Amino acid sequence: MDIKNAQQEVDNWIKEHGVRYFNELTNMAQLTEEVGEVARIIARRYGEQSEKESDKDKDLGEELSDVLFVVLCLANQTGIDLQEAFDKKMDKKTKRDHNRHHNNEKLK
Repeated sequence: MDIKNAQQEVDNWIKEHGVRYFNELTNMAQLTEEVGEVARIIARRYGEQSEKESDKDKDLGEELSDVLFVVLCLANQTGIDLQEAFDKKMDKKTKRDHNRHHNNEKLK
């Protein structure tokens, strides 16, 4: 599924199950909360913090999907075509960073 279709699927879900979009500030707060849950899993599972027993069953994929869902909501409600924005970003990064990372001694 491409991003444009994902945006449409989220919009359809909101209209059918979610009544309406939360306002942008509420969604921004929700996004921050979801990113925090991702950070907690990564810090404890892959970082130096010990993982609590209650965190061991947390699904990183599910939490990343929560982040993506809220990002798609924000794009929808602010009129952003995320597919177009992503394609432009990838083009920009490709042109700007093509040699940059290959020449970075820290990455060798």
